[in-house]
Amino acid sequence: MGLRSTQVDQRRAAQADQFAGSYKAVAQVVRELGLLRRARWFYGLLFGGLCLALAGAVTGFVLLGDSWWQLLIAATLGVICTQFAFLAHEASHRQIFSGGPANDRAGRLLGTLLVGISYSWWMGKHTRHHANPNRVGKDPDIEIDTISFLAEDAATRRGLLAALTRRQGYAFFPLLMLEGINLHVSSIRFLAGRRRITGRWTELGLIAAHLALIATPAFVFLSPRIAGAFCGVQLAVFGVYMGASFAPNHKGMPIVGADEKLDFFTKQVRTSRNIRGRFWASALMGGLNYQVEHHLFPSMPRPHLAKARSVVRDYCHSRGIPYTETSLPRSYAIVIAYLNEVGLAARDPFECPMLALRR
Repeated sequence: MGLRSTQVDQRRAAQADQFAGSYKAVAQVVRELGLLRRARWFYGLLFGGLCLALAGAVTGFVLLGDSWWQLLIAATLGVICTQFAFLAHEASHRQIFSGGPANDRAGRLLGTLLVGISYSWWMGKHTRHHANPNRVGKDPDIEIDTISFLAEDAATRRGLLAALTRRQGYAFFPLLMLEGINLHVSSIRFLAGRRRITGRWTELGLIAAHLALIATPAFVFLSPRIAGAFCGVQLAVFGVYMGASFAPNHKGMPIVGADEKLDFFTKQVRTSRNIRGRFWASALMGGLNYQVEHHLFPSMPRPHLAKARSVVRDYCHSRGIPYTETSLPRSYAIVIAYLNEVGLAARDPFECPMLALRR
């Protein structure tokens, strides 16, 4: 027994050394190919294109007047806000400019004024996620909320919430219609807290300006019912688009135990999932379709991720290292199935204990 345990430990140590060396080897190739250099031309064109799209939406709003067709403009604004959120995400990772302060200024402009999310809140939350993706107790993206991402969290549900949790996979995408509101509320709650926050009042002012820029024209120029629907559709489209873009990245991938020790390469590749599609997927998801490469090289600009994918994927395949990539529809099916499986742990207070044991 002792000999077998020693052999297992030796295999694990050898595998850990292999994976640790893997990151150094891949990183060297990435640097030699120049894939970490900035791509300001790309981000300049993208930002200009989004500003033109925003100007077009504003023009459409003015021309349509008090009409239910304004809901199309609201949906368009939801899409545009999500695209600006992708840019803010890239600024937070230092992908746009070389210097940190320039990226932070861009992130606050894009994420807080144009999207309505606290940049400071997002930075803290997202940095913790990148450091420990899918790790129990350390990744805020799998902490218990309306949706339970861990079976042990689902097991604590009672009553109506337990009934929802048992079917949470099917409810996940409909619930994303409320995610836009949740992001705004979480940002304001964070900024209103007692902890020390740099730029607190600046961000509160920018969020207020964002909300005013959308709600004020709606309620001034549209009837109350259309204005309310306009704001609701904008938030719903924004929430669904954001959630549908981020959910495939890690949901349904292996969960890392709180005390499990993994090297950087293993941790990032094992817990991340890529989406096939190249150009269209990258444009649709803001580069999040290259999630494995993004987690290995967070500061890599979006245009270089496709080439990095070839390097990382080929290296993983040649070494027998698991590399996960699937289609967008298949990723959604995996997410739904995973959440439903986790939800089975939620207890029904009226269920027979013997049946629960057999379930």
